[in-house]
Amino acid sequence: MDYEKQYHEYLARVNRALEAACNTYLPEESEVCRAARYSLMSGGKRIRAVLVLSVCDMLHGNAEAAEQFAAAVEMLHCYSLIHDDLPCMDNDDLRRGKPSCHKAFGEATAMLAGDVLLTEAFNAIAHAPASAEIRVRAAQALGMGAGSHGMVYGQELDLKYEALAATEEQLRLIHRHKTGALINAAIQMGAAAAQATEQQSKELEDYAYGIGLVFQIVDDVLDVVGSQEQLGKPIGSDSENGKTTFVTLFGTDGAMELAKKLNDETCASLHREFGEKSAFLVELARELLVRRS
Repeated sequence: MDYEKQYHEYLARVNRALEAACNTYLPEESEVCRAARYSLMSGGKRIRAVLVLSVCDMLHGNAEAAEQFAAAVEMLHCYSLIHDDLPCMDNDDLRRGKPSCHKAFGEATAMLAGDVLLTEAFNAIAHAPASAEIRVRAAQALGMGAGSHGMVYGQELDLKYEALAATEEQLRLIHRHKTGALINAAIQMGAAAAQATEQQSKELEDYAYGIGLVFQIVDDVLDVVGSQEQLGKPIGSDSENGKTTFVTLFGTDGAMELAKKLNDETCASLHREFGEKSAFLVELARELLVRRS
């Protein structure tokens, strides 16, 4: 398997699906929708969307439905980034090397741009070319991953512990929800498109939360050793705000050792369940471990 070639093929499919979603759900005559398009189409690795497609392909599912699900999860992820960057949250002026949405369009418009992306993500699922059962399963996965049991709860916990010295257990809980839950939603949407069994879904859930935690640990390390040019966003904000991170607890080397251990365990477990079919997902996990942006 040529991982890079496969990833770029997935990326091309995702970008086509996003362009179609923009044309359908984000009319250009609306400034709010222009702001949403600005953030949605500003590039990025599209990891969550790629996970939707790759899981669906691994299980020989409905590729056309998966493409709309991929667009939906990317729309929802983008909404979360717009809101995260607002002055009342992380107060970040840069996103992917460009002015964040509220710097380009103003705070009120950015807030509404996030709102419209969140709403239209579920519209995209509702109109996917799949049975009602598959569409409901995908919508439930996204709702669980994004709402009060998922990403939003993780954000709440993050704010709660911002000024406190969080323990490793508390930090894992925060990022299981803040980062891992939406990654799991993406994977479960791909599984929905393939009508995966309960056992398959459970194994994929373990993989999702494993790579979600690895992603966050590496993020914490990059916030210390990376550069603004590499990351496309400000660095050092965690230490400036006095937040506890995996680097705070273990140092950069210790944090990376933990990430590698988690990654090895996650990949081994996935391979035991799915064999060589999981090659792309295993390689994606390894790429998340060594990423520099």
